[in-house]
Amino acid sequence: MDAPLRWGVIGTGGIAGDFTADLALTGSGTVVAVGSRTRERAHAFADRFGVPRRHGSYAALVEDPEVDVVYVATPHPMHHEDALLALRAGKPVLVEKAFTMDAAQARDLVGVARAQGLFLMEAMWTRFLPHTARLRQLLADGALGELVVVTADHGQWFPRDPAHRLFDPALGGGALLDLGVYPVSFASMVLGAPSGVTALVTPAFTGVDGRTSILLDHPGGAHAVLHCTSAARTPTRAAVVGTDARVEVEGDFYAPTVITLVPREGEPERFDGRVEGRGLRFEADEVARCLREGLLESPLMPLDETVSVMETMDAVLAQARG
Repeated sequence: MDAPLRWGVIGTGGIAGDFTADLALTGSGTVVAVGSRTRERAHAFADRFGVPRRHGSYAALVEDPEVDVVYVATPHPMHHEDALLALRAGKPVLVEKAFTMDAAQARDLVGVARAQGLFLMEAMWTRFLPHTARLRQLLADGALGELVVVTADHGQWFPRDPAHRLFDPALGGGALLDLGVYPVSFASMVLGAPSGVTALVTPAFTGVDGRTSILLDHPGGAHAVLHCTSAARTPTRAAVVGTDARVEVEGDFYAPTVITLVPREGEPERFDGRVEGRGLRFEADEVARCLREGLLESPLMPLDETVSVMETMDAVLAQARG
């Protein structure tokens, strides 16, 4: 697949628009079709972004022969159903984070993709950003020494609207699945799966999780200290601390940003990973690379790790329910 990928997008919300706009900044692919539950919304989205093909149902989108790969950009509760629809149509799929509502749904999607020999990936776009690539290289080089602690924080303020997707249980509301997935996935990337999960959860006014503090224990003794909230705009910074050095990730740590390597001795080293656009094009580039090379999953966002991240969040929410 040397030609640019022809993307079909399921959903017409904000993240679908950001993804479509960002693809214009890369040569790896372009959005050629959009699907919505109504033809009116599909046409409005297509007119806004210059998408040539528009469908009034998701089924029509995934069956479109002009679509090479499908991006699922619907709310969390629909991810499992919509990704299954695309997989059963024989299409490779990129699923917006959080991947599913829980680990059971994640395992089901992974099982179907593997059984059918189809590519599947979670759209955890932070994994593919330039500053993340630099952090990975520092870790691979052992520049930080023995890892001691990872910290990450993601808080945003949202108005107290019970119909908002962060607060509506029917839309998968809650800070953890929408915001907390970034710190949890960041810690997983650096330290792997935790051996212990401790969480303190305070509900929002609709009963969904509103603010959550998480302490993860990892084999070897390293800790992760994570936080998310839908009630306030927090610094949204992260750090990876080792015995020889630390990496400080400026806010917003999950978006294109600046990182600084601060050694125990010597001068700090700054890396500026800011780019034009939101940075979503890098995950699209990774999908194109994997399909070109015949890979069924990304080594930078493996499916087993996606399931593990969902298992960690399941454990956190289980503690919230008592």
